[in-house]
Amino acid sequence: MNFPAKVAEKLPVLGARFSHPSSNRGLPRLRFLNSRHRIRGLALGLSTAMEASDLKRCGLGLDNRITRAVLPATEGYVDEAIKAIKQGKVIAVPTDTLYGFACDACSAEAVHRIYEIKGRKQTSPLAICVGDVKNIERFAGTDHLPNDLLDCLLPGPVTVVLTRGESSILEKSLNPGLDSIGVRVPDSEFIRVIARGSGSALALTSANLSGQPSSVCIKDFENLWEHCEYVYDGGLLPSGRAGSTVVDLTKLGKYKILRPGSAMEETVAILHSHSLQEDKQ
Repeated sequence: MNFPAKVAEKLPVLGARFSHPSSNRGLPRLRFLNSRHRIRGLALGLSTAMEASDLKRCGLGLDNRITRAVLPATEGYVDEAIKAIKQGKVIAVPTDTLYGFACDACSAEAVHRIYEIKGRKQTSPLAICVGDVKNIERFAGTDHLPNDLLDCLLPGPVTVVLTRGESSILEKSLNPGLDSIGVRVPDSEFIRVIARGSGSALALTSANLSGQPSSVCIKDFENLWEHCEYVYDGGLLPSGRAGSTVVDLTKLGKYKILRPGSAMEETVAILHSHSLQEDKQ
């Protein structure tokens, strides 16, 4: 395999068992409310090996059939990810819910590539991922929202749908014909560091063929590895294949749950605490 020299130095010896971040067993359970007070059991740099049962379930490990670089989702490999994003490449990364394909949301060519990999119609919208809540206003309108609402919802397993507005720096080629955009700030430091380093937003979608089950370990989408510049392994994710909760916040004082996802109850409780009413239309 022809890897960049920097990457090659970090790769494990072929034939050795691949080292994975923790499967989250034995760690404190993550809480959804108020990210500042969460215990980040899957924090950046965690490198404890997965338990044997999880390895067996996902069939993880390197072999000679891999045609792209499979790397651990740890701090030492962030630079390669950022470089790939800036070059218009697609990478596969773990989030706080599922594995996803990510690319530069402002690169029409890279976004087109994601649609090709997934076999997805380009009329189906993509969400974006940013590194921090404060970055959302660069891509979508937030002035109509109650103070600190987004800080209470995010980071977390929630996609907020907002109006793009004229001030958005997103390319018009992303989700053409739509005046709204789904935005994520995952409770996963690895992908957030990549988003920060890219200087842009990441287009983000689940790492699977369109219509197929979601991926909670890299083995689940092994047939698509070859289409990614890098596949970043964060071990077995604990979400149980439930994606993020998707909530439409485009209307003043209203909310609408578009997909229940993995955090619906917590999300609705936060929305009600900020006096938002459900839009039943």
